[in-house]
Amino acid sequence: GSSERTVLSLSRLVDNVIAGLAESSECDRIARHAYRIERELRRALAVNGGGDFATMWNAAVARLVSPGDETVKDSAMLLWTEFYAKGDLIDVDAALPSRTLSHAWRSVQASKAKAFRKMAERLLLKLHDILAAETEGSAVGRAPDRLRAGVGAAFAGTFDFDAMSRIFAAAKPCVELSNERRNRLNGLIDVLKRQRFYPIGDAGPEPYEFVFDQCSDALDAYNARRDEAVELIKTLAVAELETNGEYRDSAHNVLFEDFGANGLDARELGQLPDFLVCTKAQTLDPAETALMVELLAAGLPFKILVQTDDVLEPSAVAEGHAALGLRSRQLVDTAIGLTDVFVFQSSASQIFRKRDALLRGLTFDGPALFSVFSGANGHTLDFPAYLVAAAATESRVFPTLVYDPSAGPDWASRLSIDDNPSPDDDWPVHTFVHEDDKLQARSEDLAFTLPDFMAMDDRYFRHFAIVPTADWSDAMITVPDALRHETKSMPDKVPSVVLVDDEGRLQRAILDDRMLIETRRCRSMWNSLQELGGIHNSHAERQLAQERGARSAAASPSQTAEAIMAAPAVADSAAQAEISAPETAAAENRGDDPYIETARCTTCNECTQLNAKMFAYNEDKQAYIADLDAGTFRQLVEAAESCQVSIIHPGKPRNPKEPGLDDLTRRAAEFN
Repeated sequence: GSSERTVLSLSRLVDNVIAGLAESSECDRIARHAYRIERELRRALAVNGGGDFATMWNAAVARLVSPGDETVKDSAMLLWTEFYAKGDLIDVDAALPSRTLSHAWRSVQASKAKAFRKMAERLLLKLHDILAAETEGSAVGRAPDRLRAGVGAAFAGTFDFDAMSRIFAAAKPCVELSNERRNRLNGLIDVLKRQRFYPIGDAGPEPYEFVFDQCSDALDAYNARRDEAVELIKTLAVAELETNGEYRDSAHNVLFEDFGANGLDARELGQLPDFLVCTKAQTLDPAETALMVELLAAGLPFKILVQTDDVLEPSAVAEGHAALGLRSRQLVDTAIGLTDVFVFQSSASQIFRKRDALLRGLTFDGPALFSVFSGANGHTLDFPAYLVAAAATESRVFPTLVYDPSAGPDWASRLSIDDNPSPDDDWPVHTFVHEDDKLQARSEDLAFTLPDFMAMDDRYFRHFAIVPTADWSDAMITVPDALRHETKSMPDKVPSVVLVDDEGRLQRAILDDRMLIETRRCRSMWNSLQELGGIHNSHAERQLAQERGARSAAASPSQTAEAIMAAPAVADSAAQAEISAPETAAAENRGDDPYIETARCTTCNECTQLNAKMFAYNEDKQAYIADLDAGTFRQLVEAAESCQVSIIHPGKPRNPKEPGLDDLTRRAAEFN
């Protein structure tokens, strides 16, 4: 089926039906019942697991119907008739990746099987027609008994079939195929009827199995069927020529003699079923991993799912380090490096959104690697697998990516990371709304970083220390702030994260140096992926800065000359001096005011990420100070320290009461 119907979302189904009933007077009632049924289905999923959608729907409705009240049942019937959906209802759990991919794979193979059988049945009919035409045009076909049988008993006494036979024989010579061609046609028919890739007809042979748990088993099956696959693809090619009357013994016999001796190409293999291998990263040994890479490199028609259940497992060789999804990451990096392998990476929480890309990978003529994080492991307490999977993507541990070799000739066309949250930034930032101890609403913008994700894992609790509310202070800075000053000494600052306990109370926890080191490593890996995906490409930004500098240097003298020529002849000498002064001269003497050398900006985003109200970009995507009152002197200093080309000059502090001015002024002096 289409990508829109192969994988469906229960919430999307319900929401779409309710949206379609917006003008109905019954909309509120139906919506209320719909959400109750949906909650009941989710509860049943969590308790009993998945099952047939229709069966689970009816059972949920039956549990919600009150004696004497049929309105829930009426709403449920209306909703069901609008769903146009059938199949299994499943939860986001450890089985989701393999079940989803297997279901989508079967959908793709069903479409391929339908197209293959349509073609094969057409060829069979024409091949039989060629043989039948020879029989009808031969002496045997024109014999009196054969003619009498063809007319039927009703007119058997009407004609003289002996005379008719003599007339046909005299009117047209017999049609007779050569023994070589007759044998070839019969051989083609035999291959099409006995092949087990896409059996034809109800009485056809038992089909081959194409779903495996290990690459080694799939490879054994591929090798065992290789000769049959070559024979079938050859048969299809020859049959097309024969049925079109284009087969020439002198040319084609030699051409097809060694057909497939060097293997089949991706287009030819694409006519047959793909091999699906569903495996888990934690079960891969070195031999199986090496074989998987070899299969991908060989261009064989293998679609391989590598499911990862634990991306925070401790490193096996470096004590105190987290592997950060090492096994899956190595496979993905290797597969992308092969350049002709379709690569799909997503957490389970993103599979529905990425279903189009998933299906593109399954229909790709060539090998494809699917790397999926399930979020289901025994170290995340009571957190649902869906939230764990989503948190892995948010924290950049398991980013979403698609590498499609068929999309174009370059990286910009092939690699996409756009479906990650805030793909331009180091970390996604969300507004966190809460109540303080006086029940007043408060909100703050918080970045979701690696420590926020690791705080969900019981193996890393020892790296966090909860700080009592009474001890909260400005010394507890955010993780992004701590990383921004990684080269600076901060003896009086500690990185911290915001947590919520089981009773919904706000907590703050500081983290140790090891956690910050892992976070820095995670950010570095994400930044490398950003570059591959065309975001903050260092080579492009360096070249852009050089071109801007060259353009600015070339433009300044001519702009100055034009300004002088444009000055009125009667202007006094002071006015002329003001006009002729280069613009950069003003930038060299700003006194105590902060400023940015805007023309030299490389658009690195460091300052705008720090405070998007104080710092902004002009139409050329170069930074300037938009509003000094929107930030602090500390932020000016920190922006200067993080600027990659040192073009931010903090000046002198405007607020003499701002905390820590002595230290800030000393740090600012380096950039003024």
